[in-house]
Formats: sequence, C-alpha cells, structure tokens
Amino acid sequence: MKIGIIGAGNIGGNLTRRLTALGHDVSVANSRGPETLKDLAQETGATPVRAEDAAEGAEVVVVTVPLKAVPGLPAGLLDGAAEGVAVIDTNNYYPKQRDGRIDAIEDGGLTESRWVEQHLGHPVIKAFNGTYAQDILDRPLPAGHPDRMALPVAGDDEAAKAKVRALIDELGFDTVDAGGIDDSWRQQPDTPVYGLRAGVDAVQKALREASPQRPADFRY
Repeated sequence: MKIGIIGAGNIGGNLTRRLTALGHDVSVANSRGPETLKDLAQETGATPVRAEDAAEGAEVVVVTVPLKAVPGLPAGLLDGAAEGVAVIDTNNYYPKQRDGRIDAIEDGGLTESRWVEQHLGHPVIKAFNGTYAQDILDRPLPAGHPDRMALPVAGDDEAAKAKVRALIDELGFDTVDAGGIDDSWRQQPDTPVYGLRAGVDAVQKALREASPQRPADFRY
C-alpha cells in the first residue's frame, strides 16, 4: 500500500522502518522539512516529503505529531489521499507535560481523537497511542503465537478500522476492537490498557475496567 506518515518521532520513525521492510511505499514528513529526514530515508527507503504532500495518493495516513501541533497541520492535508483513506491517530493529550490546556477536551468532554478528527475534517482510527515505540520493532510475533501482543483500535468508520487492523496484524500484533471514537477514552493515558503488553483477553479486560473520568495527572 501507499502509506503517508506525518511525524517522524519515535512512533512515526519505527512505523516507517517496519512498513518499508514489509514492502509498503512510505512517504514520511515532519515539521522541519524533508531535508532533515535524509538519514531515515537512506535507512529505510522511505520518501521524505513536505507535510502537505504526505497524504498524496495514500491509502493509509498516520498522524503522529504532538497533540498541540494538530491545529497547525496544513489545511487540506487529506485532499489528495486515495478514496477511502484510513487515517490513524496515535496522539495523546499530555496537558501538564507538553500540550497545555485544550478547552474542547477539558470542558467539552471530547475524546482526544474526536478533537483530532474535527481538526482534520476526516474520521480517524485511534491506534498505537499506548504502544511503546520500541515494541513496534522488538515485539512482533506471527499470528497464533501465545505471546503475541494485542493493541486496542477505536474508530467509527468500520471499513477504515478493518484496514488498520489488517495492517497491524501484518506488523505482527493482534488487535481488539475498542469501539467508536467516543469510546476511545478507554485507551487514553493512565487507563488500564495504556502501555499494556498483553494478549487479546487481557486487553479486552483492561478496556472494560477503564473509568471515563480523566485522571488528575492528565487534566490541566
């Protein structure tokens, strides 16, 4: 598939490494310009591009930038994407540590990914937000392996969710359907599933045990 990755930090960089190794055509962008991605491009064979060009023709787009940077993404970011593009949102809201106060999340009760979705003007699939970046490289296992990790995946677009779950399976991880985007609070920071390295049953249990009240450390 043609995949665009916007953000070349730990998650974006390691997804670039794995997806190119699997034979996907990956374009990668960051906030500093394609010339700063030469090393990653040389290592992986990915194509460094400007953020506004990352989604061009893409069947999957990964948005993995700090939450506070989402409003500054280029307008019309997804205009050139393939029909039916699946947009993966890996973001988390870290108000005290990084993002500052976002009123729509704090006062409006929006999940982080619903807020991202509104800024992008396109449905998103929440995945990889609670995954350790190094695990993307170190912990893939074949389907059926008893120690295979499972990742929660939330989203409203069932076709896009199926595409993302198939891609995660190809990357070497099981998935659990975590519901729609309004249910994605179950996988936000400091919930039982966040950072959990476990299989399907444990992930399902952790999602059930989540509280809808945002933890104090993740409120401004």
